[in-house]
Amino acid sequence: MKIEKNSVVSLTYQLADVSGEVIEAAGDPISYLHGGYDGIFPTVEEALHGKVVGDTFNVTMEPDDAFGEYEHELVRAEPRDMFPKEVAVGMQFEGGAEGDDDEDFMLYTVTEVTDDEVTVDGNHPLAGKSLVFSGTITGVRAASAEELTHGHVHGEGGHHH
Repeated sequence: MKIEKNSVVSLTYQLADVSGEVIEAAGDPISYLHGGYDGIFPTVEEALHGKVVGDTFNVTMEPDDAFGEYEHELVRAEPRDMFPKEVAVGMQFEGGAEGDDDEDFMLYTVTEVTDDEVTVDGNHPLAGKSLVFSGTITGVRAASAEELTHGHVHGEGGHHH
């Protein structure tokens, strides 16, 4: 069976930067619902369309195709007393975007702690990076009616209710 809209695709993958440094790898297959359900990067989904079990793939993604461009305005220095005493580099906090009055919250990562300030970064850690997503297709099947209704894979390698 070829990968087409409304099929469940299982694959092993590796995500690396363009220099070849591996960022993440899945030895056990993951599964996603193919056809615009936001289960995988759209650029990767497009490259996988029409492939079959056993095919390999190698997709280079520019920042806009992956985690976006790095936005310097998402780095903020906040007063130290706004954070818990045990705040440390690497911790993450939810917060509103600067000047954003509605309920949209972002995840900020602490990048520096001084006696007076805590610097947080709202960018994804891979923002601004070109990435290579490569792997092997291990399974393709028709999605069930329930998976199509829910917009995601159920069972092996997918979401469980």
